Amino acid sequence: MIRFSEDKLKQVEEMISHYPEGKQKSALLPLLHFVQKENGGWLSSEAMDYAAELLKIAPIEVYEVATFYSMYNLQPVGKTIFEVCQTGPCMLRGSDGIVDYIYEKLGIKPGQTTADGLFTLKTVECLGACGYAPMMQLGPDYREHLTKEKIDALIAEGKAKAN
Repeated sequence: MIRFSEDKLKQVEEMISHYPEGKQKSALLPLLHFVQKENGGWLSSEAMDYAAELLKIAPIEVYEVATFYSMYNLQPVGKTIFEVCQTGPCMLRGSDGIVDYIYEKLGIKPGQTTADGLFTLKTVECLGACGYAPMMQLGPDYREHLTKEKIDALIAEGKAKAN
């Protein structure tokens, strides 16, 4: 059962304090990021229920948000998450080929994680960098003008970080 330490609860209180009295639901997005990080990179039902409890809102209000945004993971994920843009400009510039190449190299399709837990592949909606297509988000960073060689380097980088 997920429960935060007193120190973590103080961080949650600080987060909520940035919003007007009675409008604690406004802290939902940053709180979900925090809960996800503290829960091993994903939001279990239990973790989402805990977020609802912390904000004093109904669990469905949390589920609606967590299932809408691709930045929240609803199942365990790998240490490295490839989030490949799949919207028009990226597709026209070859994002489907990038997804296929990742499948060829790692044996995972969108929504899957490698057996060793190192990599997860996700396809996401527009990341707002159409001029750099095809592109992906890798943690907080964008990786642009993707090629097979760049994917090979990112896989090697992910493996090196895991060791």
